[in-house]
Amino acid sequence: MYEHQDHIFERGSYEKLKAARKYPGESFNQVILRASWPEETITGAELLRRIRQGGAHFIDEELNRIEQLKKREKAPKDKWKTR
Repeated sequence: MYEHQDHIFERGSYEKLKAARKYPGESFNQVILRASWPEETITGAELLRRIRQGGAHFIDEELNRIEQLKKREKAPKDKWKTR
């Protein structure tokens, strides 16, 4: 846990907020206020319900987005390769 002014964060949350700053003096409050979350989301429970009803149903746009993200992923560096 990290304490920053009057707020307590887990280490991962603190690091993400710190990295999201546009400039060093930007407050975490400002970072949070300019954050955006997609309005059309699906919960884990909803996904599970869909799967149980015959599989997950995604529109083509969603599947294309998933494929784009998968193409950006890179395999982790093989730390044993140099040995």
